[in-house]
Parts: sequence; structure tokens; C-alpha cells
Amino acid sequence: DRRDEVIKYVSEKYGNKNVAQIITFGTMKARGVIRDVGRVLEMPYGDVDQIAKLVPEALDMTIEKALKAEKRLAEMEKKDPRVKKLLEIARILEGLSRHASTHAAGVVIAPSDLTDYLPLYKTSKGDIVTQYTMTDIETLGLLKMDFLGLRTLTVIDWTEKKIRVLKDKEFSIRNIPMDDAETYKLLSAARTLGIFQLESSGMRDILRKLKPQVFSDIIALVALYRPGPLESGMVDSFIKRKHGLEKVENILPQMDDILQETYGVMVYQEQVMKLANVLSGFTMGQADTLRKAMGKKNAEAMAATRESFVKGAAANKIDPKKAETVFDLIEKFGGYGFNKSHSAAYAMLSYQTAYLKAHYPHEYMASLLTSEMDNTDKVVHYLGECREMDIKVMPPDINRSGTDFTVSDDSIVFGLAAVKGVGASAVGEIIRARDAGEPFTSFVEFSGRIDMRQVNRRVLDALIKCGTFDSLHLHRAALLASLDNVIKEAANSREETQKGQANMFSMMETAEQKAARLIPKMEEWPERERLEYEKETLGFYISGHPLERFHREIKRLATHRADSLNDTRHKQEVQLCGVVSVLRTQLTKKKETMAYVSLEDLSGTSKLIVWPDTFSETAALLQSSEPIFVKGKIDRDENEVKVIVDEIMPLQQAKEKHTSTIHLNMSMVGLEDPVLANLKELVLKYKGQSSLVLHFTFPDKRKMQVSAAPKYRVAASELFLSEVEGILGPNSVYCS
Repeated sequence: DRRDEVIKYVSEKYGNKNVAQIITFGTMKARGVIRDVGRVLEMPYGDVDQIAKLVPEALDMTIEKALKAEKRLAEMEKKDPRVKKLLEIARILEGLSRHASTHAAGVVIAPSDLTDYLPLYKTSKGDIVTQYTMTDIETLGLLKMDFLGLRTLTVIDWTEKKIRVLKDKEFSIRNIPMDDAETYKLLSAARTLGIFQLESSGMRDILRKLKPQVFSDIIALVALYRPGPLESGMVDSFIKRKHGLEKVENILPQMDDILQETYGVMVYQEQVMKLANVLSGFTMGQADTLRKAMGKKNAEAMAATRESFVKGAAANKIDPKKAETVFDLIEKFGGYGFNKSHSAAYAMLSYQTAYLKAHYPHEYMASLLTSEMDNTDKVVHYLGECREMDIKVMPPDINRSGTDFTVSDDSIVFGLAAVKGVGASAVGEIIRARDAGEPFTSFVEFSGRIDMRQVNRRVLDALIKCGTFDSLHLHRAALLASLDNVIKEAANSREETQKGQANMFSMMETAEQKAARLIPKMEEWPERERLEYEKETLGFYISGHPLERFHREIKRLATHRADSLNDTRHKQEVQLCGVVSVLRTQLTKKKETMAYVSLEDLSGTSKLIVWPDTFSETAALLQSSEPIFVKGKIDRDENEVKVIVDEIMPLQQAKEKHTSTIHLNMSMVGLEDPVLANLKELVLKYKGQSSLVLHFTFPDKRKMQVSAAPKYRVAASELFLSEVEGILGPNSVYCS
């Protein structure tokens, strides 16, 4: 929110003609250009998709590299003239600009009219942006600023306002203590779903091992959680040194103060610059040149800088051999260095959101849910977290709901705007009528107070189905059955009022008698039907979930949840449990039926592809509302992660079939001997018949599987599984 105000302020301060946003160009990359050309050549989508998926995933991948790396692609080019033509045209177009758009955050500020320095471009929306990209603008010497629009800032602002109204009118996020024990307890326990920068499963795993106790630990964590530091062993060293399991030894005593807060590990670019300044007498300008050379892996510039570094160190009476060794370290780890000021700013938001979640969980989660109201998967994800936090999330309530998610009586109440088919005008009319008088006392009374032109039958239908009137009348089925009667009664009453007439019988009738006359007595919907109506009107289940009573079985059988599939690798085998929310069938070229399935669990939705052989055996199961168990392999492309299904069965059947082996998932990052010792103690404590397999994940995503000896067979008991999760974290155990 309000990012446009910041840009407007800058424009007004420095002059509209001096300020503009920056253009960016989308380019045709290997997979994308194949798809584009295939579309123009009118080749079948399935064929083009198959060809594009043969191009390996890599940032620097080209069609030429793909042909060398993937033999099947090269064979297709040789044998099929259509594929040859496709790749021939794609090669020519590869790398060219595909479209122009506005850079997400970049703004250029010039000392005079921008047209004195560069050409401008008018977008389809009428905005003025530069015709040069940010790299060209930097080369010109103009000032480029990034105004990053973060949703988190809005969430913090909304939470502050809720706290001031409900808890503490003086509260300000700027005045919170930076050494709060509850906040660090939450971070150390990795209860960080919904916390800025710290909610991925990999980050939570590292938090659990690092156990941050001071703000500088969070700054370092934000800087370190990137592929380079993870794969190089920097994160391992940082964690071990923090806990005293690895000695901090610097080559030179002058390095101690500079690297003290990161336990001797070079984490920040500023540390590298300071080392060059202190050891070799570099000016900060020269040190910045070193920083740029490191970041861009510029070998020529690094070689020249090495010479200056060693020479400068010698002038400061430092042994040239030690200076060379220090520069080797700078070359190895400095390239992974992160900008500390950026990391500190992000870490501040991480800490602030963690503080709000620790001390004002209802207000924070309500704001978080409001910010993601249009993203069903995210809402499901955070509703699951509310369940874990024992925060009750109530369906929309006609007397308590606002437009957005609100906090009421230690519960979070759904906003009326979250109900599908209920527009802004209907929400506004309901709130207006409520604020103009007393709370609504019955559905019939409600219908007499609102303008039916704004809140029509379709709106009332949706409000009933999702439980908005539960506090007035418990039976949703009866309310829905009464809808026509109630609408007709309200219309007649309004007409009589307008004519200045009054019905004597209506005047004598009590509210209870009117309700009894208009609302029939009937059985409430079964739970399954009630939940399905909630799903229809809200996009997700709210008063319950069809999977909740199976949570123990799911915990045992599922290797992954929907929200953890992004951390998987291509072709990795996974096991999922859930209910089918969307089923779309399609005929293949052989006229066989396959299916695209959305599988929902308590954390979100997974996309499944079910090929004809599997679909023919399981079609009835996929069309039912029964919870299912799915086994398959990950299929990754540029846009999304899908699961190619190998096996589907009812959850109950899977429970009986898959109980022979217990699997433990462990990340090698920061894995310490005491953890393994505690696990061994548990295994010996809970002896049983199930074999034990340990799965180790390395920082570069490689996997190693170790089968424990027969003497370490364990009991697949809930006690054992929960105690293991206490050591390794949630979702670290599964059965097969």
C-alpha cells in the first residue's frame, strides 16, 4: 500500500521531468522461445511441451547447451523435420527482447530534465518510463533508486492499528525491545510461518539449529540463506562456531574485530571492504571496486586487485604469504558476501513480524490473512498455522465481521469481502445498516433493515452457505430453504411502508412468530455438505476440514505437504494425502482419458497429472470426496511444480499397506553430534518391528539414504514419531 505516494513525493521534490520509473525487457529464454515458436507454427501443445521440458533447468541454459546435454532432444532434431524447423527458428530468436514492462522497484532521478540524458517511453497504461534499462542508466552515471514495495510493511501497519484499537493505544512497532525473549524463543523453535523471509522449510530448519539469541544472528541468517553460502559450508561453520563446536581462528589478529559478530565467517560485503581497508590501506573507493569485482566474478579485475592487496599489506608489515591466504579466502567466500545494510533492513522486518506474532498473534494473523485474501492457497496455508497456534478462525458473522479479517473475543473473524459473490456495495450496505441501529437479532429482522437492491438473493445465498448467520440461526439448511419466503416478506413490508399502509396481522405478530412462519423446521446438512458449501463460497473450508480426523494417518504417510513441494527437486519421489478439489479430464492423441487434479491438504493445494493407465483404474476414487493417498514423482518447469502420479488409493487402505518402514528426514546443514545421539537414544527406547531409514539432504540438494541395521528396528508409535519431530522438527518423519 501507498508505494505510489513515495514515488509521487520524489517526483514532486525533484521535479516531474527529472524523475521516472525504469523500463525492463523480458527476453526469450530457451524453454520459453520454444513454446512461443511452437505456438506460431501451430504445432500441438503437447508435442511442444514435451520438447520444451527436455531443456534442462538452469539460469544460463541455451538451446545449444541443451542439445549437448540432452541426447533425446538432439535425436528429435535429427529425426523430425518439424522439430528441426522449430529449433532453427528458436535459435535465431533466443535472447531477443520479448516485451517491455516497468521495473518492479527502479526509479531514476536526474539533476535536470531526463530528456537531456536519455529517451523516454510511454507504457500502455500511460506511465512515463525510461527507454534505457537500469544497467545503461548506471553507465550514464545517473542516480538509480529502488523503492521496493513490500506487502509486509502493509501487514505491520494494519497490525499496529488493530493493536491500538484493541490492546494498547500507545503501541508503536518502532518502540519494541530488540532483546525480547519471547521473540527469540519463537525464532529458535522455528515457528515462523508468516514471518518475513523466514517461512521456507529450509530456513526453518536452519533456525532450529542456529537458535538465534541476538539481532545480529538474524541479520547474518538473512544474508547466509542463499545457494552459494549453503553449498560452500559457510552456514555449517557459522552454526558450529556460534555453539562453540568449531574454534574461531583468524589468520591475522587485525581480522578479529571485523569478523567478531559473524564468528570469523566472511558474511558481508562491508566486512570484505573493511578488511581491504585495514590490512592493505585500500581507500573505501578502492575497496568498493574489489566488492564489485567479487560480485561479478571478474577474474582480470581480481588478479589486479590481489597484487595491490598484497603490496598494501606488505606496507603495513603483514607477511605476504598470510596476505595471499587472506585474499584467497576473500576470493572464495567474498563472492558470496551479501550487502549488510540490505540484510539488516530485512532482518528488522523479520524481527518485527516475529515480535508481533509472539505477542499479538490474533492481530498479526488477521492482518496477514487480509493481505492474502485473494490468494486461496496462502489463506489455506495461514489458516493451518492458526490451527497450530490454537487460534480459532470463525466464519463470517453478520454482527461481528467487517470488510476484512478482524479480531473479536480472542478469535479471528472472516471479513465479508472474502465471501465469493459478495461485492463491495453489498458489504457497504450491510455495515451501514448495522451501524445505523442495534445488532441484527434474526435473519428475518436483518432482511427488513437492508436494501435488497444491494444485497440480493445471490448474495444472501452465499452468506447463508458460509455461516454468516450462524449466530442468529444455527440451521443453515433451514435459512436457505426460507430464502424466497423471507425476500418476498421484506419486499411486501417495504411496499406497504412506502404506501403508508400497515398490515394489522404483521403488527400483532412477534419476531419469534414471524420466524416460525417463514423459516421451516428441517434437518441441518451433514458435515460434509456443510463444508462443501463453505468451500464453494469462501474457496476453502473454515469451520472444519474433511482431513482433520485423519491427521495422524497423514502425518505417518505423507512425505510432503502442498506448501513444501517448492523445496523438492525434479523427479523426486513424493507421497501426498488430501482431497480432490478440482478434476479436469482431457483426451490424449490416442483418444485416452487423462486428468489434471488439484489435491488439497491442510497446508494448500498440489497440482497432479494422472496419465490414462492410472486414471482408468482410479477415476471413481478421484470423482469421490474421499481422502486419498497419492504416490508420484516431481515434474518441475519454469512456472510451477506438478506431481506425475504413479499410484492412488483410499487413505484408509494406504494406512494398512504403508507401515513397514519409518523414514527420518535430516538436513546436513548444521547437523550436530548431540542431535544424532538423542535420536539413537529414542530408537533404542522405542524398539519394534519397523525398519528405519535415514535421509540426509546436503546443501546442494543432493540426497543420501542410509538404512539402519536390523537391531535398530522401531515401533511405529505416535509417541516415537512425536518425540522424533521434537528433535528434527515438524514433518521430518513419515512411514511407508
